[in-house]
This record gives sequence, C-alpha cells and structure tokens, in this order.
Amino acid sequence: MPTQAPTAYEPVIGLEVHVQLLTASKLFCSCSTRFGAPPNSNVCPVCLGLPGALPVLNRKAVEFATLAAMALNCRINQTSTFARKNYFYPDLPKGYQISQYDKPLAELGFIELATGKRIGITRVHLEEDAGKSLHEGFPDSDEKTAIDLNRTGVPLIEIVSEPDIATPDEAYEYLTRLKEIILYTGVSDCNMEEGSLRCDANVSVRPRGQKELGTKAEIKNVNSFRFIRDALVYEIARQIEILESGAKIIQETRLYNSNEGKTYTMRSKEQAHDYRYFPEPDLLPLVVDEKWKTEMASRVDTGNR
Repeated sequence: MPTQAPTAYEPVIGLEVHVQLLTASKLFCSCSTRFGAPPNSNVCPVCLGLPGALPVLNRKAVEFATLAAMALNCRINQTSTFARKNYFYPDLPKGYQISQYDKPLAELGFIELATGKRIGITRVHLEEDAGKSLHEGFPDSDEKTAIDLNRTGVPLIEIVSEPDIATPDEAYEYLTRLKEIILYTGVSDCNMEEGSLRCDANVSVRPRGQKELGTKAEIKNVNSFRFIRDALVYEIARQIEILESGAKIIQETRLYNSNEGKTYTMRSKEQAHDYRYFPEPDLLPLVVDEKWKTEMASRVDTGNR
C-alpha cells in the first residue's frame, strides 16, 4: 500500500485529545487520583455510581480546565452544563459518563503552527474518565478480562480540534505544541505512558478541491505522537486505495498496530445520538463569572501556577 497520498485526493484530519488534570482527588468525589495504586482501591459509592450517591464538582478541576482553555485561546462560556453520555461497557460502572455536550466550558480557540497556520479548537470540556479493562497478564488464561476502576471519575478535559489538519506532519506538530502549552500551564503532567494524555484521530479523504467532507474513520488508543503520525499515513493511503477501487469508506473506529504499521477495524463508529445525551440531574449549571475569568487570565499571562 502506498505511503504517500496521490495528488488527486486530500486528507482531512481532526484530533480529540483527552488530558488528565493534575488534581489530588477525582472530579466528583474525594477519592485519590494517584497512579499505580492497587486495583480498585481508589473507589467509593460516588465514582462507582451506587444508589443514592451524589456527585460534587471539584473546584480545582474547574480552575485547571479554565487555565488550559485560556492558554489555548478559547472563549470561556459564562454558563456550561453537564450531561450523561450513556453507553454500556464493563469499565463504566454507572452505565453512563458525566461529560459536557451542547454547552461546554470553552469554545473557539486555536493553536498556531510554525508556518503560521492556525488549527481551530472547537471546544474544551470537562468530563470524568472511565475505568480500565485489562486483557493480558493472566498466567492461567489468555481469554480473561479484569477491570480496574481506580481511574473511574478521574477529571479530564477533552480538547476537540476543527478538521483543519491537512497532513500527518501537521497533526504531529499540533500535538507537540498542545502538549507544550498544557505543560506550561501546569494543569497536567501529560504522561502518555500513564494515560494522562490520550489522543483519538478522525481522518477522511476527498477529491482535491471538494468542499464536502468524506466518510471518516476514528483511530483510537495510539500511545505516542509518532505512532499517531504513522497511523494517519497508513489510514490515508488505505482510504484512497478503497476509493480508487470504486468501493466506499465505512465509518468505523479502528485500532493501530505499531508492530505491523497498520490499522484494523475495532467497531462501527457511534453518532452523538447513539449516546442518548441528557442533562445531568444531580449537578447544577457551572457558572464562571468575570472575576474568576480575570483571575485565571492573569495566571496564564504570568505563568503563575
């Protein structure tokens, strides 16, 4: 399969980056966020979603999210709301994830590349992390799965770019610059090995000059910027080969095998309505007043963290 896209097609790339905030406790409870604790030891009725347990928003997480969004040139919305994102997976004990949907914390930012090109940032929103499924390391069987819920409820920001990225190299530069900015603010350690920074890439191709976007594939769970770039190179070539054969691209989620340098089908890609978002009934709207925003802006400008 070719590694360079023919000039008849152009790729369109958007990135979704999840950044774990460097708080001592989780987003809606007082459980520790410490990495490496014994499995299922940093949990409580709130992050496990037990009946009657109510979430309480972590003020420090809001502060860190605001700092990050301002450093990314975003507009901070005065009012944002939380929603339940419903899906069923073994590492999501509540059966839903508390996130933000139609009213996020911040919008309309950008990152400027060395060329002067600006990559738009659609939104920055707060959400809780899910747990972790472990499929390896069982001496008696390769078919077992274990669940560690320590990460459930850990505070994240999701940073969603516009589909402004035109090449895998631009994606690599955008991610590198994004990590530099987040590290400067001090709101995360961006440790990819520990899962503090994770990236999903959405990529499609279309005939050069066409305005309409092509059918996209999402590439998930890639653990380095170099591998993200390599996965995009492969996926762009794969999609072009399909189109040139007269077939159609299927919208799906794919995984990247770094040993083989290829992507593979994981599952069909969900649409937003598949998650049945609805307002989180146990949390009030988040209101960020002008005094708060002015204080956060001064901290971004001075680097005082």
